[in-house]
Amino acid sequence: MTTSDLAGDELVRVLATLANPHRLRVLAALATGRNYVSQLARDLGISRALLQVHLRKLEAAGLVTAQLELSEDGKAMKFYEVVPLDLHLTPEIIAVAARTLSPPEKREDE
Repeated sequence: MTTSDLAGDELVRVLATLANPHRLRVLAALATGRNYVSQLARDLGISRALLQVHLRKLEAAGLVTAQLELSEDGKAMKFYEVVPLDLHLTPEIIAVAARTLSPPEKREDE
């Protein structure tokens, strides 16, 4: 994902998603490689329930992907990994994105 790939509404969604310290920590933890929910929650020192809330938001924004796998003992394990991204904002990029924003009455974030 690059900034130029994002229309205005998508850019707003990505930036809003990144504006949370828990989500930044999740992305930082996943930057070293994919991980499953239970281990990631332990590594971050947060509950699995809270982690899953943040992972759902990251996934909805297209910042992480998930894959369900079975462990050797038959347990279902959901692995997450970061989607490659390169976000670079300039006034010009913001101006282009702003022209593609939905009208305020149609946007979900307000």
